[in-house]
Amino acid sequence: MKSPENPGNPAFMREALKEAEKAYRKGEVPVGAVVVRAGRIIARAHNLREHKQSVHGHAEFLALMKAAKKCGTWRLEDCDVYVTMEPCPMCAGAMLQARVHALYYGVRDPKAGVAGSLLNMFELPFNHKPYVESGLLAEESSTLLKAFFKELRNKK
Repeated sequence: MKSPENPGNPAFMREALKEAEKAYRKGEVPVGAVVVRAGRIIARAHNLREHKQSVHGHAEFLALMKAAKKCGTWRLEDCDVYVTMEPCPMCAGAMLQARVHALYYGVRDPKAGVAGSLLNMFELPFNHKPYVESGLLAEESSTLLKAFFKELRNKK
């Protein structure tokens, strides 16, 4: 995977963090995502798995669906995904299927992350390999997740 022309842009990750904060306020795991094309955000989403009662309610999955609708195609070859937490197998698979150009994520997910933590799906011999960069505003993403789960534990 060669490096893209432009490394990850913290401004786009800040927008993903705003989405994560929306999820937090709704009682959802605070993960947010944005899809960027030609230097502009074309789709944004946050976790809604509990609200939608859907396994597809992950931030990056929802953002990819919105981006495909906006672009009029499922092929998002000229799009970058910014997500606050490392993708799970479902979301990484959706990114591979959509052929996204690059993935930028904040914090690693040691329990379900497949962009370097448990394994790296993007290193497997699929026909497409997006550029992957981790650690973009990781501290901010981690702080939000820790606050959410601490609050959740305190409610029990």
